[in-house]
Amino acid sequence: MITVLRLGHRPQRDKRITTHVALTARNFGAHAILIGTEDRELESGVKSVVERFGGDFTIKTGINWRQTLKNFQGIKVHLSMYGQQLSDALPEIKERGGDVLVIVGAEKVPREVYETADFNVAVGSQPHSEVAALAIFLDRLTGDKWETGEFSGGKLRIIPDGRGKTVITPGKIPNYGECLALLEQENVPDDVIEHVKTVERLATHMGELARRNAYKADADLITAGALLHDIGRGTTQGIKHAAVGAEKLEAMGIDERVVRIVERHIGAGLDREDAKKFGLPVKDYTPETLEEKIVAHADNLISGSGWGGIEAALERARGHGEKEFEKMLVLHKKVGEICALDLDTLRWVVEDG
Repeated sequence: MITVLRLGHRPQRDKRITTHVALTARNFGAHAILIGTEDRELESGVKSVVERFGGDFTIKTGINWRQTLKNFQGIKVHLSMYGQQLSDALPEIKERGGDVLVIVGAEKVPREVYETADFNVAVGSQPHSEVAALAIFLDRLTGDKWETGEFSGGKLRIIPDGRGKTVITPGKIPNYGECLALLEQENVPDDVIEHVKTVERLATHMGELARRNAYKADADLITAGALLHDIGRGTTQGIKHAAVGAEKLEAMGIDERVVRIVERHIGAGLDREDAKKFGLPVKDYTPETLEEKIVAHADNLISGSGWGGIEAALERARGHGEKEFEKMLVLHKKVGEICALDLDTLRWVVEDG
C-alpha cells in the first residue's frame, strides 16, 4: 500500500496545489493521502472526485504527522531537492518491498523529517513542483501500472480517444461514438470493427421493421449491443470472446441489458450443456429479449463485413450438430416474424450501405 503524507499545507494558500498533489497520488497508484493541516473543504473536493470517477482512494486531513511518521510500519520516502538521486534510491526501495509512505512538503519541512525518513530522494536537482516529483516517483515505483489501472464504482469513465472527449456514464447505454471508442480501447482488430459496424447497420434496420410491426425494440440498445457484441475479440478470437466481452463491459458498469446482448450473441444461443462443452461458465446463454435475438441473428447473417445469409448461417450451425441447426432455424423464423418479412430480402441493407 502506498500512502502520501502532505506536510505544511496552508488552507488559504495551498488548496489548489494540495488538491493536485492528492489527485496525482490517486491517479498514479497511491491508496491514500494524509494531510497535517485540517481542511474539510479540500477533503470534500477530493472525495467528490473519487465518488464521480471511482476507486477506493481515501483522504484525511488534520492528522498528527509526527505520530504518523513514528508509527508507520514500512518504508518512509521523503521527496526533496536535496537527497539521493531517484535512480540510485529506487532499486533499494523496490527490493525492500512492503508499504510505502511518500512525504511531500508544501514549504520547508522540519529537519526531523530528513532524519526520520528511510530515504531522502531528489527527483532531479533543480527547483520544480512537488506534484511533478510525486508523479515521477510513483510512476517509477509502480512500473507504469497506473496507466492500465481500473477505478471501479465511479459515476463517470473516461475513454482514451484521439479524436476528442469520450465520457461513459456507467449504467447508461453508450452511443455509437462511445462504443467505437470502447472497441479501440480494448484493441479490437480493424476487420472486427468493420464487421460490427455492418452488423449494427442490419440490426438497426431489423429494429425499425420490428417497431413498424408493433414490437417495442429499443433502438439505442440494439445499436450498442450490435457494436459491442465482439468487444471480447480484442482479447480472444475463440468462442469465449462473448463471455470475455460481457465480463469487460460489466466491469465498466455498462448497462446490464447491453452486457446480456454481448454474452448471448453466439449463433442461436448456447444452453448449459453447450456452455460446459465449450469451457464457459455453466449457465444458459440463449438470447431471450427482442434486442438480444435481433443482434444475435443479424450477426448470424453477416459474413465478415458482407452479407452471408441464412444458408451460410445454417451450414455453420450444422457443423456444430443437428441441435444447433434446429436452433438456428427457430431463431431465423422468429426474427422473420418480428420483422414481418423474409430476412434474405435485407441483403440490400448491407450491400448498399
